[in-house]
Amino acid sequence: MSLVHDLIARNRSGDPIGLPCFCTANEHVLRAVLAYAAETGFPTVIEATCNQVNQDGGYTGMTPRCFMGWLSGMAKEAGVSMDKLILGGDHLGPNPWKSEPVAQAMEKARELVKLYVEAGFTKIHLDASMACGGEPNPSFGEIAKRAADLCATAEAYAPDPDKLIYIIGTEVPVPGGETEEPETLDVTSVARFHETIQTHRDAWAERGLDAAWQRIVSVVTQPGVDFGHTSVFPFVPDKARPLSEAILLEEGLTYEAHSTDYQSTAALTDLVKNHFFFLKVGPELTFRFREAVWALVSIGEQLGSGESSRLRNIINDRMNEAPNYWQDYYNGSDEELNVLKIYSYSDRIRYYWADAEVAEALDDLIETLSIKSAPETVVSQSFMGLEFGEMPSSPSELIERHVQRCVDRYFEAAGQNAHP
Repeated sequence: MSLVHDLIARNRSGDPIGLPCFCTANEHVLRAVLAYAAETGFPTVIEATCNQVNQDGGYTGMTPRCFMGWLSGMAKEAGVSMDKLILGGDHLGPNPWKSEPVAQAMEKARELVKLYVEAGFTKIHLDASMACGGEPNPSFGEIAKRAADLCATAEAYAPDPDKLIYIIGTEVPVPGGETEEPETLDVTSVARFHETIQTHRDAWAERGLDAAWQRIVSVVTQPGVDFGHTSVFPFVPDKARPLSEAILLEEGLTYEAHSTDYQSTAALTDLVKNHFFFLKVGPELTFRFREAVWALVSIGEQLGSGESSRLRNIINDRMNEAPNYWQDYYNGSDEELNVLKIYSYSDRIRYYWADAEVAEALDDLIETLSIKSAPETVVSQSFMGLEFGEMPSSPSELIERHVQRCVDRYFEAAGQNAHP
């Protein structure tokens, strides 16, 4: 982790450099991220969340060890050594079991952390902020004590604790995104930031975790960025300036910014300049993926492929047959719901791409378009902005290039060189 510490030191000294963190379990998106990493050699953070990957399988059906094996196979195919990747666990804590009594939920959270570190994840976000089993919202002090409990588990079971880096703090939307359209957004106050640091420092000291305290590199706070279903809150540097200055009083620390999806590249750059070193992105990646799939559908329709309409119909049917991933999030008329289900910023459609029927229909479309390649003029109509004479004809490469529009701008904002 010396690379991360070196980059953090540079950021704290005023060098506008940071690290994007790509939070997704979508195979096509991960292949695009890995292809980018292979081409550029940039340090690349890939993260799984507690809801995606856990001991019960999460919504991906994968345990941490399964996810690691799956990703390792894709990295090998892409030509990326696993030691060039930083694997993170996001919001590790009791969130998947928050309806259960707190003692039971925390026991499962310890097992979650244990499995992540044993599998080789090294960037660990400890999040025990949620109320469990109907209890009142826990205090800052109680949140810190529970986070320290989870940290002790990580230290006990990691193959090499010195390779771990920890993220603390929780002032962000719940894992999975906002359930309602946010109306206002407050930047974390300096007082709340100091309270987070002090309560965690006390909790770590109480557990004898002095060595582990030195491995904390970042604090999650709210810089004033978020997105709902139809709107985005842009970063305003002046509002975050007191918070930005406060981090420099804490040795070796930076901030981690969650829900930075859909911020302009300039806003992302400003976040890094204000010591929001880690930029978390997830739904924007699968938003771009969905755009690419819909572009392929359009190409298929132009070429007379029946697979195109089949894919749209199957996605619509599966979202209606299994509405649990969107129905608690979207409100409105049937027409409004139809638009939100497919096109919203919160991108709830991302939960359906791994559905067996949807995945089969997409594979069939990709196979059909791989055999019957489209003319450059047709590709250009659906994938606008590609250079003539350099347009890929492979549907998989078209998906990859489109997803990399997101990947590229995050690295640009983080002070890395632009995509070659």
